[in-house]
Amino acid sequence: MNRKLPLLLAAALLASACAAQTAAAPGTVSTPAPVDDPLVATYDGGLYVLDGETLAVAADIPLPGFNRVNPAGDDRHVMVSTSTGFRVLDAVKPELRADEFKGAKPGHVVRHAGKTVLFSDGTGQVTVFDPAGLAGGLPRGEVYQAAAPHHGVAIQLENGELVVTLGTEEKRSGIIVLDRGRKEIARSESCPGVHGEATARDEAVVIGCEGGVLIYKDGKITKVASPDEYGRVGNQAGSDGSPVVLGDYKKDRDAELERPEQVSLIDTESGRMRLVDIGTSYTFRSLARGPHGEALVLGTDGAIHVLDPEKAKVVRTVPVLGEWREPLDWQQPRPALFVRGHVAYVTDPAGRRVHAVDVESGKRLRTAPLPGVPNEISGVGH
Repeated sequence: MNRKLPLLLAAALLASACAAQTAAAPGTVSTPAPVDDPLVATYDGGLYVLDGETLAVAADIPLPGFNRVNPAGDDRHVMVSTSTGFRVLDAVKPELRADEFKGAKPGHVVRHAGKTVLFSDGTGQVTVFDPAGLAGGLPRGEVYQAAAPHHGVAIQLENGELVVTLGTEEKRSGIIVLDRGRKEIARSESCPGVHGEATARDEAVVIGCEGGVLIYKDGKITKVASPDEYGRVGNQAGSDGSPVVLGDYKKDRDAELERPEQVSLIDTESGRMRLVDIGTSYTFRSLARGPHGEALVLGTDGAIHVLDPEKAKVVRTVPVLGEWREPLDWQQPRPALFVRGHVAYVTDPAGRRVHAVDVESGKRLRTAPLPGVPNEISGVGH
């Protein structure tokens, strides 16, 4: 008998088994490789998880409905706003977890001073948690109940104070500030249409209004008036390295959809608002800040307009896309800007692509195709 034959046969079977493990049989589920510095883009009916370096689609996660994405506050997770609440996406794994902060009409997600704050518009519930706890499941956190449900926002400061908007489903009017024990310490109801927040250097909080903004700083609330009667600021972008907050600016109360060409710069030290004409319109997904506090605006001319916030002027433009026009329906796709570190990521719905651009040099680092039409874009570690 040839004793080598069984040994050869065993080796062949072992090799075959290894090959079968390497290439999974049809119908089996393989575990995806971890994604480096992931980005997450939404599309109609799902989420694309992208490799942060190559921009390649690492995972396509079906999720029906209109969904929104925000950084969760750590280097691994993204909060996904769905029809029922805030879902937790482990973007590194990548996996959309069953974990959910339940709440009707999930709205703003704010990260500051090591805490993440969620605001549920449909319930008025504010949830404050440490994003480090997401690794072990759903953090319990702290829950505060606003006086009434409304489209609102909240932020917790380093000293534990909580700034929360005031309003109802019919009318929004201002903000309230609560101390660590959740006792009211400041209030202003001179902010009609209150919307959005941003934090500048020294923890100055800017809240948008019709007719100006509110600034909360050093225990006091001050109103900064717009130069126009309506002068609405509703979306802002702040930087810890700058005392100036970048805001949008609309002045036509009766417009079906105003396409503004001015942005606002709110100096939280001087209490002054300045307007800058950038020569093109933009949308609420167009505002961001650069690594050194630069104010960035993605215009409908297809370029990123870089502003010096202290000098209140455009210092350069970076071409990225072709010209585009904002759709009337705010949920419809339009180019979006997300900045992480020194890189600006821009979605291109018309071309079904995403671009990565170096903020300082303006150099295009990479462009990658997407299977479908992207809408919002976000990521981890922001």
